[in-house]
Parts: sequence; structure tokens; C-alpha cells
Amino acid sequence: MGFAGYFLIVADFIRWARENGVPVGPGRGSGAGSLVAYALTITDLDPIQYDLLFERFLNPERVSLPDFDIDFCMEGRDRVIEYVAERYGRERVSQIITHGTMAARAVVRDVGRVLGHAYGFVDNIAKLVPFELGMTLEKALETSEELRRACEQDEEVAALIERARALEGLARNVGKHAGGVVIAPAPLTEFTPLYCEPDGEGVVTQLDKDDIEAIGLVKFDFLGLRTLTIIDRAVRTVNARRARLGEPPLDIARIPLDDARAFELLKAQATTAVFQLESHGMRELIKRLQPDCFEDIVALVALFRPGPLQSGMVDDFIARKHGQAPIHYPHPALEPILKPTYGVILYQEQVMQIAQVLAGYSLGGADLLRRAMGKKKPEEMARQRAVFLKGAVENGVDEATATHIFDLMEKFAGYGFNKSHSAAYALLAYQTAWLKAHHPAEFMAAVLSADMDHTDKIVRLIDECRNLGLEVLPPDVNLSDHPFVVDDAGRIVYGLGAIKGVGASAVEVLLAERERGGPFRDLYDLCLRCDPHKLNRRALEALIRAGACDSLGANRASLVANLPQVLKSAEQERANRASGQADIFGAAGAAPVAVQWTEHPEWSEEHRLLAEKETLGLYLTGHPVDRYRAELQAICGRSIAAHLAALEGTESRRNDDTVRLGGLLMSLRSKRTRSGKLAFAELDDGSGRVEMLIRPEDYENFAPLLELDRILVVEGQLAPDDFSGGWRLRARKIYDMETARAAFGRGLELELSSEQGANGLLEHLSDCLGTHRPGSLPVWVRFRSPAAEARLRLGEAWKVQPRDALIERLRKLLGEAAVRVVY
Repeated sequence: MGFAGYFLIVADFIRWARENGVPVGPGRGSGAGSLVAYALTITDLDPIQYDLLFERFLNPERVSLPDFDIDFCMEGRDRVIEYVAERYGRERVSQIITHGTMAARAVVRDVGRVLGHAYGFVDNIAKLVPFELGMTLEKALETSEELRRACEQDEEVAALIERARALEGLARNVGKHAGGVVIAPAPLTEFTPLYCEPDGEGVVTQLDKDDIEAIGLVKFDFLGLRTLTIIDRAVRTVNARRARLGEPPLDIARIPLDDARAFELLKAQATTAVFQLESHGMRELIKRLQPDCFEDIVALVALFRPGPLQSGMVDDFIARKHGQAPIHYPHPALEPILKPTYGVILYQEQVMQIAQVLAGYSLGGADLLRRAMGKKKPEEMARQRAVFLKGAVENGVDEATATHIFDLMEKFAGYGFNKSHSAAYALLAYQTAWLKAHHPAEFMAAVLSADMDHTDKIVRLIDECRNLGLEVLPPDVNLSDHPFVVDDAGRIVYGLGAIKGVGASAVEVLLAERERGGPFRDLYDLCLRCDPHKLNRRALEALIRAGACDSLGANRASLVANLPQVLKSAEQERANRASGQADIFGAAGAAPVAVQWTEHPEWSEEHRLLAEKETLGLYLTGHPVDRYRAELQAICGRSIAAHLAALEGTESRRNDDTVRLGGLLMSLRSKRTRSGKLAFAELDDGSGRVEMLIRPEDYENFAPLLELDRILVVEGQLAPDDFSGGWRLRARKIYDMETARAAFGRGLELELSSEQGANGLLEHLSDCLGTHRPGSLPVWVRFRSPAAEARLRLGEAWKVQPRDALIERLRKLLGEAAVRVVY
């Protein structure tokens, strides 16, 4: 079947990728079990060292084409496909089509639209179709009483469903297979019709992947894996620094697989951004397992699936690893096979080896047994059981023991995982953990760069940088690159490409001009040197609001205010240069256009941080909670992080144990239930975050306070959240800062000196307090003079409403330290 040619073609394009700087994965799936693939450098894992079986990949007793799934760096994958097309002929190489079909809900919507029904009418009918995998209209009519009743009572509904059933399952649209590429031995038109994509950029086969294989053509999978891009970018950054220091380059393929720092990082569950190991459920598994060798990471990838987690296999594995349960082998001959997994049948390869050792199966026959067990076909299982028992007894195994072992194999074969796949992905997981442990700045910069288009991920990753003690500098037109980079001091510099409102072309022209003409001196220099059609006013304003122009001298308020005039002056200067215009007396080299510049006071911290949030998606140079931190400490006693740290290791918490937490409302989502709106929100105080639950009976009362980016104080109970594994605050009372000051404050204390009183300040103070009366918070004045000091309480008529506006105005009048709310 031309297996040699298949191997050589795969080896060829992988060799080209490596020689041309396109990172390639270590292998994926059963192909890692092939020693020939390892020798040809198709895969990076030694199958002998890790007991990976060739027959799991290519079974001589089941003639079918082999299948290598090859992972490439996301940014280089298309280059490899382009090479294959050039190498083997464009008329013989093509990507593969996919057909989108009219599924149950979608066909109802499409038919309703074509028939001219109102959107709301069609939407209501479509929603009566249950949202389940594999749902059909036939099944929906059987399971949905409401849909069946609607068809019986309304002729329009019945007609709509009838027409939809006739069209259900037909092809609706076409797409391109994510990784499938076909290489034919002759022009593709001799085997399959072709389809030209709408943009005219290329052709794809009109037959889908199953039909392509059915007619005898070979499909190759070119898959894009973001993790390879991250590893490559991090290693290149590390090696650039090493080159400057005269050190040898890092070869990620040669790092030791027993590094203590990498395993300490894993044991501490610091696995954010570590491939395959960063989900909360995986961190909980790591916490219990405490991996200390590479085999344990291979096991982690295999164990973290619903089957093993629900079957008790995980509990057995962990208990045996930590010596809490004895390691038992069903037969002495199985010890070499099951020793790496503490006597637990975890991998499909182990099922095959057991059948080979105990019952005399060939590994090809054992793979057929493994397949039969996975599919659970009774007739085939009965036949295989007889073959297994006969072979085992002939090998001197007691029949009862053989039956017990077959039952074990049958039970765990359904849960067993392909060790070849698990080992290959464990290697990538280990490499990312090693980079994070040894080169955290370079690694996190690479991860941030890979997720620049996902603001929610950027926020989480910046938090992780801070947890690692890494400093993240704001974007800077004179320092930043398009991605996140690391400076010589080991600090991460924010990427210009992650600023909202600044497109790739704007960043490209800015960086090219900086490379050509050096750093920008001021805003006028930036506007004059960069193409205004690409770096336009909108992009420049976004750069200023994000803090990327802070190095140009002026404050952000002045930069934004002067931007229109600066752009106008720069445009005039370019026009003068283009026309070679001289001055009125005909002298060449007229003076540059003058810029009318006016200074403005800097924005308030609140305004500055809000601008950062709008352009970066997060608060980078501060936190809105900072100005309230002392007050929140006084009201709540401790931070969110301190509260959660106190609960570490606590399995349960009494519901009447009330806590008080304060922070910024970061997110809010709600859903309607039978008893009303149930809301979920996230509170952040800069030290940590906690999700809070607002019950329907409380939601209406607190709805006016639930505004994003608002500082809130919440009273409630912290209880374990079974879904996330963390803690959730069940809110009982919610306050904004004004109502919190009124509820918990004892008074507003002002410090005033005799000199200030003599300068007419009292009149301004009286006017300031008067605009916020009447209120509930008493006012105290601590008066100082050279001769005496006294604390005076103003009368009941001077009680004030403790709003932010009052606090800010008083601090401008008396000084920051002279105004405080006493709790």
C-alpha cells in the first residue's frame, strides 16, 4: 500500500519545516509508537523508552492506511502546505472540503426565513427543538410535547416543520477542513471534482475526508498548535539574550526530563499557561497526584477524562502512588507492564501487552482485541473471551485468574487512553512548565503575544505575571514591539498589537519609522514621520489613552487635547515639503510649521485608569480600588486574597459565618429562573477575585448598584463552589461606597490649622460641606494652633452625605492626609 512512500513524504515536509524555522510538534496520536518515524525524525519520543507500540499505529492484521497527525506552529503551518504544493505539484495537492448540513434548529430557521415568517415566530418554534447532540426533527417531535402540540394546533407551524423535515440533513454550505491535505499520484481531477473557493485563492476537493479515503487517496493532517508558537517564541527570546551574553543557545528538545524546578512548579499547581495542565480540574488532580517524574505527567494527561475520574481509577492510582493502598498485580507476569502505573490498567497499549504476554496474542491481534473492547460488541467480545481464555490456559494461567483479568481488561479498555498520544502531549506540557520555571518572563511574554486578541485571557495572564513577581511595563511607542517583549532588565513590555483601536498596519508603520529614524521625540515628531492614512487620529488617541505616548514628554490630557492641532501642523509641514514651498521672499528652506501647544492638567486617576481599561481591557498602571484601599481595609478587615487564604484547605464553611468583602465589580451576568433573576458577579480588589451569587429575592433590591467598574462592599457567606472548586460569596447585603460610609462610618474627620483658618478657608469649607447636607455622617474638625489642639464635633445640622465628590473636594481644599472617614 505504499507505506514507505507515505513515511518518506511526511519525513520530507517535516524536514523542510524544521530547516525553515517552522516549529513541529513531537508527534501526536499513535504515530509516536513507530520506531521508523522516530528514526526519520517525524516524531521526537523514543517509543522503546516509553513502551509505545507500533501495532497501535499500523496493524499488519488490519490493512488500512496509516495516519500521522502533525502539529505545526500556527504561524508557519500555511508555509508548509505551500511547500508541499510546490514540491509535489499544485495540480496534485489540495485541501479538503467540509460540508455544513441543515441541522434540526438551523433548518427550521432557514425555511421560516425563506417563507417570509416573522423572526420572532420562527425563533420560538426553533427553540422548541431540544438542544442536544444528534437531535433531529423526527426525534424532536417525539420528545418535545410543546412542539408536537404547536404542529397540531397551528397549520403554519405544521407546514414549516414539514418542509424543514424534507430539507433536514442536506448540505447548506461548504468550508475547508481544519488540517486535511490530500496529495495525489496524478492530477487531482483524475480522482475528484474540485471546488473553487469564493475568494478565488485556492481550490479544495469536492469530496470530503471520508470519501477521499474511500477512493484510495491519502489524507495528511497539517494541524496548527498554538503551544508550538509559544515555545518557539519563548526560546527565540531566550536565545537572543544568551547570544548577547555569549552563552550557548537553548535547545528545548534536549532539556532534562527530571528538572526539580519544573516539578516544583507543577506540584504548586502554578500551571496557568502550561499546556494541557491549566484547567481548574487538572490543577485539583495535580494537587492530589503531586507528579515527580515524566511518567506522572503522561499519566495526568490520560487520567483527566470523564471515564477514569468517574470509575474510581484516579483514586486507585493516587492512593497506590502515595503508598496509601497496596500495589497489586493480577498475575506476576503483568508486573513489568503495569509497574509504571502502580498496577492500574491505564493505557490501551497495556491492554494489548497483557493479551500478548498472558494469552499469546500477536500485537496486531491484541490491537483488534483492544478495538473490540472499546466498541463493546457482545458477539465479538464473546469470541475474543474464548480466544483469550484458551491462550491464557495454554500458557499455564489458571482459568479463574484469566477470567478475572479479562474482566478487568474489558472494564478498563473503555477508559484506557492511547499512551502514544498522552506521552507526546506530556512532552509539550513538560516543556512549557520547564520554560515557565526557568525563563518566566520570556515564556509569559510569548503566551501574552499568542493571546493578544483575547482581552479576557490577557487580564488573567497579566494577573499571573504579577503572581510570578514579573513587572509588566505599559506600552510605549519608543520601546514596545507588536507582540509583548522582554527588556534587558527582565521586564515584560506591553505589546502595541494588544491595544484596542490600533490596527496591525498602524503598528507596522510606527515600528518601521522608529527603526528607520530612531525614537520619536514628541507627539509632533510622531505625527510628522508616520503615514497619517495608517496611523490616523483614532489610532493615535488610542495610543495616548493606553499610555503608549507617555515617553513623549507631555501628560495624557495635554496629548489628547493638542492632538487635532498637532495633526494639522504635521499635515501642513508634509504639504510644504512635498511642494518645495519657499517663504514669501523666495528663500529656500522656510522654517517648520509652528505647533500651537497648550498645557492641560493631568487626568484624575479614575479617568486615567478608565482610559486604560477601554484601550487595554484592564487596569495596568493602578487599580480603581487603590484610592479606597484604606477605607475598604477599615470596613472589611482584610483583603479578598487574605479571606481566601484563610480558607485554604477548609472543605466546608458554616452558612452563618458572615464576611464582608470590598472591591470592583468586574463582571455581571444574570439568568431568569422561576423565582426571578439570579445574578453572578465578580469582585476584584487588586489582591484577588471572588465570584458572588445574588439570589432572585435580593436581586431587585440591589440591581441599581450592580454597575460594572463600581466599587462595592458586600456582606454574605463564603461557601465552596462545587463547579469551579473555589469559593463563592453568597451576597446578603450590597453597598456602594456612599452607603457603606453611612452604614459603617462613625464620622468624617477634617484637620485644620490656625493658619488655614486665618486665610479665609473656613468660608470655603462651610460652602463645601453645605452642598452635601443634610446627611447621616457626623463631621469632626481637628483644629491645631501653635498654642493648642482640639477636636470639635459639628452640630447635627452639619451631618453630611459621604459622597466621593465631597471627599475629593475636601482633599483638594485641605490636603490628601487631612480628610478621612473614621470607622
